[in-house]
Amino acid sequence: MEDNGTRHHISSFFLVGIPGLQDRHCWIGIPVLLLFALTLLGNSTIIATVKLESSLHQPMYFFLCMLAMNDMVLTFCTAPKMLGIFWFNDHRIGFNICLAQMYFIHTLCIIESALLVAMAFDRFVAICIPLHYTTILTTSMVIKMGLVGVSRAILMVLPCPLLIKRLPYYTNYIINHAYCEHMAVVKLANANTLINRAYGISVALSVMILDLGLIAASYIKILQAVFRLSSQNARSKALGTCAAHVCTILVSYTPALFSFLTHRIGKKVPPSVHIIFASLYLLVPPTVNPLVYGIKTKQIRDRVVGLFFPNKKISEP
Repeated sequence: MEDNGTRHHISSFFLVGIPGLQDRHCWIGIPVLLLFALTLLGNSTIIATVKLESSLHQPMYFFLCMLAMNDMVLTFCTAPKMLGIFWFNDHRIGFNICLAQMYFIHTLCIIESALLVAMAFDRFVAICIPLHYTTILTTSMVIKMGLVGVSRAILMVLPCPLLIKRLPYYTNYIINHAYCEHMAVVKLANANTLINRAYGISVALSVMILDLGLIAASYIKILQAVFRLSSQNARSKALGTCAAHVCTILVSYTPALFSFLTHRIGKKVPPSVHIIFASLYLLVPPTVNPLVYGIKTKQIRDRVVGLFFPNKKISEP
């Protein structure tokens, strides 16, 4: 048996795709392509609509544009490689490219979570202290909140690939996943990975607990303010402005929590189920978010109808 001095560090990984469903990869690729196309179309439409419609030049929609751009980049980091695996048997991925994909995926997911917190704060200010909305959520404040969310994600995820780079990878190179996920890569190392596992779990838990806690606190205050309103119409209108954001939160966090829990404590969950949910977590929210906001926000809905059907009469507010 070779000693460590004669072993060669692997130069690439082999992404399996969906374990146990390899014979159906060509069919699985169809919805992946559809989600990819809808993500690009939907989010670019949202960005164009907000840019063209002056009435949407508000903090809430600036955050929505940030979310749309983040979603498109996230999809670009995952969908093309998935399609390569499913349709062209392009399973190989370079070691450093794999680490780069892992880094960008996890960074963008944390940025998305920060943007959802920012959007919850926006709704809190708009409903609970509306008279101070324009003085609190200025353009500079929106930019600062965006930069804080990006900086937090970059700094929190940066140690993950750096810690992996110090690990020896000699024999195990098959990743039972459709993309380079942190724990899936760590498990292949020929060394003790306690530090990597502990750091990965601490990052995931801290982001989920902090961000979900802030979102929950915002909505508790919002509900308290709404139910103090005397008019039923005013209550419905106030809650209606939050509906799209709540839908986005549910779509984003539900598969994320399932994927996180099954990866660590769901030993009896079939690998194929876990990988499918982990993939849906990256592909479905970017597709659904623009649809939700397009349906729930009248200004966006009317502007989009005007863009695609210029002769159609837009409903009066």
